[in-house]
Amino acid sequence: MAGSFGLTAYRAFAGRGAAAPFEPVAIRPQGELVWCHAPEPGSLIAIQDLAARLCRSRSGLSVLITVPPSANGTELPKPSHSDVLIDTLPEDHPASVAKFLDHWQPNACIWVWGRLRPNMILSLAKRSCPMFLIDVDSDGFDGRRDRWLRDLTRDLLSHFSAILARSEAGFQRLVRLGVARDDIEVTAALQAGGQALPCIESDLADLSAALVGRPIWFANQVLEAELGTVLTAHRQALRLSHRLLLILQPADPAQTDTFAARMAELDFRVLRWGDGGYPDASTQVMIADDPAEIGLFYRLAPVSFLGSSLVNGGGGCDPFEAAALGSAVLYGPKVRRFLPSYTRLAAEGAARIVNDATALGTAVSRLIAPDQTAAMAHAGWDVISRGAALTDKVVDLVQDTLDLQEAGG
Repeated sequence: MAGSFGLTAYRAFAGRGAAAPFEPVAIRPQGELVWCHAPEPGSLIAIQDLAARLCRSRSGLSVLITVPPSANGTELPKPSHSDVLIDTLPEDHPASVAKFLDHWQPNACIWVWGRLRPNMILSLAKRSCPMFLIDVDSDGFDGRRDRWLRDLTRDLLSHFSAILARSEAGFQRLVRLGVARDDIEVTAALQAGGQALPCIESDLADLSAALVGRPIWFANQVLEAELGTVLTAHRQALRLSHRLLLILQPADPAQTDTFAARMAELDFRVLRWGDGGYPDASTQVMIADDPAEIGLFYRLAPVSFLGSSLVNGGGGCDPFEAAALGSAVLYGPKVRRFLPSYTRLAAEGAARIVNDATALGTAVSRLIAPDQTAAMAHAGWDVISRGAALTDKVVDLVQDTLDLQEAGG
């Protein structure tokens, strides 16, 4: 009776008035679709990383990520993978919930952190959609409804086939809400783990052979307004290491010709990667324009400067891509899009902030010493590894569930 009272009270409240119109961000893709809900502020980078892993692990799989409505109506972030969609979760009105589920028809749901939506959870359960609750923390269950309608929260939690808490506080909160201890697993927190970007192995072998013995640094996603800073830093570093090679990737491939012309005007000896041939002993800068080859250059360069970070408007680029391939990270102060990732790496000694050409040139000169880059690369790998365990576990849970569905189980 208590449970039915809590649910009746909630539905009476949530069903008042007309439902807000639901306009999906896209048509539903063909094939299997996993839905991840990300209610916790600041968690989207880690969840995008999980979504990308899911897509890479299963051919034809799409992932929908939903976030709560923004109070200030900010634009939705861009997905990090072509098979990932990001949309706003509608209100928990029964009519909105029905339209959402009728449209997306998820094959499985990953609910992150907490702030459960009763009508949504119960509707998913009625449709026999498998649900996993991961990365639970006490803050996700400290709302007024959880405190006063514990019977309702306990009923919602019973519909998840796996419950993973990221902290002892989260574990204890779930126990107080009525979940059996044996039904909860305490794991590490969900963290972005970085994807090992691909490269063509023959290119790596041939370019490594051509550059053997030369110190290398890579400047990735360089904006036009940052080019002067990077080239001044390179000139400074060349005074101490005259064989130093800079590999530079413009943020906008269309500016490659402009960048190359400016380097030539400044008397740098420049090679265009992809035009044929390899850098020789006199080449000071190699410029590249294909984003698909970034993984090649992170593998070659023990230290990388991540551009789009020195001036406003860029927002930075993903530092875990560099750290996952063993490259120490240098970056500017304008990295709002990936601030949690840079903060994690910097706290462990795997990344250093630079503000101008002098600081960048000095950092490059110091870090091309193998012992310096090895220490930073090892620290970066430690950070990457910590985020892998939970991601691997969730990927396995989803794979097993979808396999069972495919087999008709």
